[in-house]
Amino acid sequence: MLRNILLTLIFSFFIANVNAQIELNSTNAPRGSRNKNDSTDAKRSRGFKDVASIDMYLRFNTEVDTSIVDTTLTIKKDYRFNYLQKDNFGLMPFANIGQTYNSLSFNSINNNTNPLFGARARHFNYFEEEDIKYYEVPTPWTRLTYKTAFEQGQMLDAFFSVNLSKQFNFSIAYKGLRSLGNYQDALTSTGNFRFTTNYQTKNKRYKAKGHIVMQDLLNQENGGIRDEDIENFTSGDEEFLDRSVFDMNFENAESILKGKRFFLNHSYDVFNKKDSISNNRLTVINEVSFEDKYFQYYQNSPSIDYFGDSFTGRINDRVTIEDFKSKVYIEYLNDLLGKVSFGINYTDINYGYDSVVLLANEMIPNRIKANYFGIDASYSKSLKSISLNSKAGLNLSDEFVGSYVDAELRLKINNDINVSGGINIGSRLPNYNYLLYQSDYTNYNWYNLDEYRNINTQQVRFNVESQKIFNASLDISNVENYTYFNLAEVNSDNIKVIKPQQYNSSIQYLRLKAQREFKVGKFALDNTIMYQNVLSDAEVLNVPTFIARNTLYYSNYIFKKAMQLQTGVTFNYFTEYNMNGYDPLLAEFYTQNTTKIGGFPRLDFFINAKVRQTRIFFKAEHFNSSFTGYDYFSAPNHPYRDFTIRFGLVWDFFL
Repeated sequence: MLRNILLTLIFSFFIANVNAQIELNSTNAPRGSRNKNDSTDAKRSRGFKDVASIDMYLRFNTEVDTSIVDTTLTIKKDYRFNYLQKDNFGLMPFANIGQTYNSLSFNSINNNTNPLFGARARHFNYFEEEDIKYYEVPTPWTRLTYKTAFEQGQMLDAFFSVNLSKQFNFSIAYKGLRSLGNYQDALTSTGNFRFTTNYQTKNKRYKAKGHIVMQDLLNQENGGIRDEDIENFTSGDEEFLDRSVFDMNFENAESILKGKRFFLNHSYDVFNKKDSISNNRLTVINEVSFEDKYFQYYQNSPSIDYFGDSFTGRINDRVTIEDFKSKVYIEYLNDLLGKVSFGINYTDINYGYDSVVLLANEMIPNRIKANYFGIDASYSKSLKSISLNSKAGLNLSDEFVGSYVDAELRLKINNDINVSGGINIGSRLPNYNYLLYQSDYTNYNWYNLDEYRNINTQQVRFNVESQKIFNASLDISNVENYTYFNLAEVNSDNIKVIKPQQYNSSIQYLRLKAQREFKVGKFALDNTIMYQNVLSDAEVLNVPTFIARNTLYYSNYIFKKAMQLQTGVTFNYFTEYNMNGYDPLLAEFYTQNTTKIGGFPRLDFFINAKVRQTRIFFKAEHFNSSFTGYDYFSAPNHPYRDFTIRFGLVWDFFL
């Protein structure tokens, strides 16, 4: 009922206001599509040009990589219209929106010299520093993103940005989700609050960017359907088509990832000389970040037949981290030499639990504390059609040894073809939950800081970008001391024992991805395919050999070009392999080699439309589920979604 009322209000508001929206002059509109319906009187804003066009609405990150706000309707917008609001090719979502994703590929690049906080399966929708954008807008800009969920819920991301002057901008946004799900005890309830601001003086010598992010991601954890019910699911028995009748592995558990971060990056140009011969700029930059985060798993009674014995009659595992970072560096820019920077950073970490754990032959400590300095450097230079970008970091610590070097050379052959090649070499400790973990379940207690060695990675990569030919990327990686969670054994009581493990040999991993779109008139076929191969003495890193996504669609302007319409079918597929299992207590995926999953197609039918600055999305997800077999899973014991119809929209207001 609540969803129906909300949909009615949204449509009513849409109909009442669609003619009142300001349509900006767009440099992205197709030729011949700009008519009297595509533009109106533009707003005026103090300090900006008199006429506001879409290319004046800018967003950028701390490295000042700037892009224009995009309001077009393309097939890539359909790929990004999901919970993560990014292209999720290579990710396999779970049954309910807001749950985790199983990764179908492996990325060895991590330009981070420090371990990461654990519960990585819950971080897909966690906004990191690099995910935050800053804005410059000539008029106030509002974006509303809405999408229906699964049973008694919806997702809404509301965003607003305004420049109070040419020099000062702030934005505020909140992304909220609540979805009950089709299976028992699968409720998701998440919230992501973001506030950003950026400022620069009139002479542009002083610049500052900052953000505050507060996030809480709550999930009920049911452990998936029981082993004895897997046959009932795959058989397609009508008695079990109502997914709420399945008995789950447990019904009294929930987990929450909660964090807040305060970030400031500000700089001052000591001198900035520009003339007809050369540019010279010397800038001092300071960056400060503090993040307080915790992950908690709660059960009001233990599931001994699933996790094993416990110390207490109620499970309440909570791990926290306080992460403070500060760095000061100098950046010098010269037309002849390029841009070079060098600086020093400081890190203070406090990770762990409130008490120690005493086992029969071992004491598990409760904290990992460290503070240390490090150095950073970068260099970039562009010369006509060639550009070089490189950066490096090193920890000055005996305990938290870490370093990385990343370099990329790009060559622009012509207006259509760009090629690039790069290398990445990194070394750091495994994530904190591999080094120290405590739980009320006895099997989930370990301390490996003195045992585990650094994960060392080397990667070579090549890329080709061409709209007329194809886009392709190839990377070859070598990984030493690969660390993972492993299904160590299934004991006589059928209890899975999950333990961290470090692979002492090397792993070689190859990944080739190609993308090409073919267009014939109003029809188009967009194809993306990935090939992967892993070489190692043991099955410790499992990925499917092939992943494919193919979309056949029709696109046109109708109603005297007042509406843009897209409709088509998307095909998703990956080959069968030993897919990683999901451990809800750790909120991590683990390696298993007993259950093969994959080889099933997923077909989605969609109708997308754009009216002025409003994009409407209608999708029939996995409509082939009833006639291609019910053997579809996102992880062992975790079925994928059945056929469902979902609706959503993205609505931009330029006031």
